[in-house]
Amino acid sequence: MAKRKLKKSKDTSSVLRLKPASQKEMTQREKYMFSLAALALVVAVCAVPLSAETSSSGLSHHKHIVLRMDEAILTVNNELDTEVVVSWMSERCFQCLYQQLGVVPAGSSPGQPSSVNFVVSTQHEITLQLNSTPVNLELCTVPFHFGEHGNYSLWVKNLNNSAVVNCSVVTDAEPVNSYIPILVAFLIFAGLALASAIGTIILGLDVVKGILFRIGGSMETERLINSELGSPGRTASLVADNILPPPPSPSKRLRSLDTFRGIALVIMIFVNYGGGRYWFFRHESWNGLTVADLVFPWFVFIMGTSIALSINSMLRVGSTRCSLLRKVVWRSLQLFIIGVFIINPNYCQGPLSWGNLRIPGVLQRLAISYLVVACLDLLVARGHLDILTTDALWGPGLDILLYWPAWLCVIFLEIIWLCLTFLLPVPDCPTGYLGPGGIGDMGLYANCTGGAAGFIDRWLLGESHIYQTPSSRVIYATRMPYDPEGVLGSINSILMAFLGLQAGKIILHYRDLHTHIMSRFLIWGLLQGVISAALTKCSTDQGFIPVNKNLWSLSYVTTLACFAYVLLVLVYYTVDVKKWWSGAPFYYPGMNSILVYVGHEVFEEYFPFRWRMVNSQSHTEHLIQNLVATSCWVFISYMLYRKKIFWKI
Repeated sequence: MAKRKLKKSKDTSSVLRLKPASQKEMTQREKYMFSLAALALVVAVCAVPLSAETSSSGLSHHKHIVLRMDEAILTVNNELDTEVVVSWMSERCFQCLYQQLGVVPAGSSPGQPSSVNFVVSTQHEITLQLNSTPVNLELCTVPFHFGEHGNYSLWVKNLNNSAVVNCSVVTDAEPVNSYIPILVAFLIFAGLALASAIGTIILGLDVVKGILFRIGGSMETERLINSELGSPGRTASLVADNILPPPPSPSKRLRSLDTFRGIALVIMIFVNYGGGRYWFFRHESWNGLTVADLVFPWFVFIMGTSIALSINSMLRVGSTRCSLLRKVVWRSLQLFIIGVFIINPNYCQGPLSWGNLRIPGVLQRLAISYLVVACLDLLVARGHLDILTTDALWGPGLDILLYWPAWLCVIFLEIIWLCLTFLLPVPDCPTGYLGPGGIGDMGLYANCTGGAAGFIDRWLLGESHIYQTPSSRVIYATRMPYDPEGVLGSINSILMAFLGLQAGKIILHYRDLHTHIMSRFLIWGLLQGVISAALTKCSTDQGFIPVNKNLWSLSYVTTLACFAYVLLVLVYYTVDVKKWWSGAPFYYPGMNSILVYVGHEVFEEYFPFRWRMVNSQSHTEHLIQNLVATSCWVFISYMLYRKKIFWKI
């Protein structure tokens, strides 16, 4: 029976060689765009469930095993005359120990294998190691990327009755395609964007403008005639107002900056709500990057850019540096306190308990970065700036030389980070350790998670006041608490905000010289990219300082700053230079970022942001729920924008 089944199945491997895996009235364009948004959301809710992972073919003989998301069934068939120990290791786990999956007894007789079913992870490729007992002799290793809800068999037998052991994986039932919901959602929102672009072009045609103007003008004239207050003079005045363009605003606000902030915020809300429970919408376990790792540094970056513009604007209107310093300190204190409350949700059940109060958090990190960078800018900022030229030899670096005291302070802070990270002795851990601990590094430093960064947090704040379930637990099985928003990493978040401040200085010094602004952004982005390549050796784990969100490593900051400068160029060019895009819908949450962020944290567990799902182990249902919740906050931010409600701290 085993041979016949093997023949009918699809063999996907061989011995040791397998497949790897304006705060104006609503314009016609805005009405059109939000109508499309509502339509697209309805279509998404109705269409995406059609691609749900409901396939159960081939699992009839495994009905007692209930699979969750990102899991598959592996049946190990052992034809050898000895027990086989099955272990596994994820490809994302760097220098890790194998973890035992289970033991398969010896075959009862030739041609009658013993079989044991196991549940395996499908998120990443894993390597299976098979050892014989009791001598613990390695028989074979099999790398394979299992598919979600698939049914697989691993056959272990002697090759042609010899002592050579053959290990091969056979696909008994095809896995489901868990990425179809993402594709459907992407096509829906891409269609929305395309329809919005086409609608914008149509509304911009002179013929359409004329029709809309005549319709609007006739309706306004009729309203005034029927009104007791209407008069010919008043009507003529209103018509003239419709024809003449509004006077230019004295303080020109760059829509691209709010759009950039909104992009980061919307993605942050989506991944915080779960991101459909896809692994690439969650934080990386240790070294490397996922989509979730991009957004917080971008938010810090654009905060630095806004600091430069706002302080310059307030200095120009006559505010003193002392008054601005008081505002900066008060705002930072408010951010920190709000952050402590929302990061400890038990405040709804009574007074906060100091015993397990988490102190670090996202808003706390923003408060510290804002305080330091704003103070540095107050130290060197100028109220009246001249447009810089590149005629002189030192011209290209003048926007740095003008603020050299602030640069010296940031460099000094970075030297402190390097010294503490690589020179601080950590008990029972190697000096300069940057690893995750747990089963990483062959399990030699299990309690050294984060090295100096983790040690400083545990010593300064206490183990009970930092994050208890870090992302390193997922793959590296760490047991130590570790906080990704800890004390030492705050130094590099200050660096990230300061690089954003530099972008603001470029905008101020090269105002209205779009080519100069964009070229400077690209030069800074290229410089940060070169630094990242040198620090990481263009690898995930082999560099001097790997890209690591948990540590907020130097290479993580330079890499994300590189991405931020490039993204800012694209948004600045399309929104403020060419005006091809208004920035909607990201512009609206970007205008109310603190309110939207705090709101999405506080109301996370309430309808319509969350509801009881029919199948909680479905990527489709999670994706729909998270997209609806994120869209709700975009809509809320738009309504607040229409009502001119902005929460400023």
